[in-house]
Amino acid sequence: MNRIFRRFVVLVLLAITLASGVIYLTFRLLFGDPLEGIARRQSAGQIFLLEQYIDQAPADEWLPRLNRVREVSHTTLELQPLPAVLASLPLDRREALRRGEVVMDVADKAFYRRVDTSGMRYIGSEQDVIHVRRLPIDIGEALQMEAIRLVVIALFLLVPIGWWTRGHWRGLQALSKVADDFGQGDLAARARVDQSASIAPLAARINDMAERIGALLESRKHLLHSVSHELRTPIARLEFGLELLGERHADEDPALQRRVEAMQADVGELKALVNELLELTRIDAVQSMPQQAFALAPLLRGCALPPSAFDFSTTIADDLGEVCGDKRLLERAVNNLLGNAAKYARSRVTLHATRHTREMQLNIVIEDDGPGIPPEARTQVFEPFYRLSREQDHAAGGYGLGLAIAAQAVRLHGGVISIDTSPLGGARFTIHIPLNRC
Repeated sequence: MNRIFRRFVVLVLLAITLASGVIYLTFRLLFGDPLEGIARRQSAGQIFLLEQYIDQAPADEWLPRLNRVREVSHTTLELQPLPAVLASLPLDRREALRRGEVVMDVADKAFYRRVDTSGMRYIGSEQDVIHVRRLPIDIGEALQMEAIRLVVIALFLLVPIGWWTRGHWRGLQALSKVADDFGQGDLAARARVDQSASIAPLAARINDMAERIGALLESRKHLLHSVSHELRTPIARLEFGLELLGERHADEDPALQRRVEAMQADVGELKALVNELLELTRIDAVQSMPQQAFALAPLLRGCALPPSAFDFSTTIADDLGEVCGDKRLLERAVNNLLGNAAKYARSRVTLHATRHTREMQLNIVIEDDGPGIPPEARTQVFEPFYRLSREQDHAAGGYGLGLAIAAQAVRLHGGVISIDTSPLGGARFTIHIPLNRC
């Protein structure tokens, strides 16, 4: 709410400031400078004294009356030659002074006016100008009053805007929470917004979208689960039949035996695929898991690659402490990532684990010196059955489920897996797990 309201405040203040500038320029163009009008009103007493007292004196009394006003007035009245005054005035004011009008000088708190235009006051009076200075002009006060007026207007605008923003922000927070909960796997999350709210139509559409997505995801889960279960029975029959066939004809036909063994390998791959599917659907269906504390360092030390030509090294800190969650699931995630690294590594795989107390998380880093993963595919590789269209990926085998299972297992522990480029040249998978207490 604060962010939206602050933006509204800035926009309203900018709009009022811009409107004030446009109004000032418009009034100045159509009716003259508004500041000059304020100064003229504040100097109305001195102008009235000049026009109604001094100018009303007979010709021979005009100068004595001017002197008497000088003695009692707080202002300064001087006579200056017309050419000098005209030279000091802007071009747009000179003609008004020639006509005998009062010309204001707001900056100097003064005004000019010719004594007369006919020389009737005294000899040469048409060439003299009365310069009245030290007038009681206070433009600052007028500007303060205008500023207060604008502030009052802004407050009366911002109060209803703030009230509207508060309700609008609450609705947006509700939608944001629904999006977060839905993204974390809570398919029952829905936005509950008052029907009179401005975002009610948007909330209804989000709820409809959530219903459709939830239905599709549930259908997908049920389909995978059902297909996986249904496949186990014919796979078991195939295994049994191939076993009998191999036992009966092993000595009669070696070629047949080789074919049976190849078929048994294929059935074994199909069985492994079904087991992976069942594991994935089981993890997908889990919204929460029993929170049990277990030591992380022994778990990681127990994770190792099978004997091979790879150089496998580990660096596990002693202060990792305990993690809350499911030990078997987290072990499965680490082993899946190690197995993935072993598929693509040329000669080296490493595992590092550190504890970052300031960031309140544990980092488990698995690296290899293989071909790596392109940046554009680093999100997609966690999707089930996704495989890169590279020769190394087809040669490595697999079903595209290992990384999906690892990502889901880490998610259940409140963590995430990130991918970047390893200094070894291949891919670097980093498991970030928050330090939570059971």
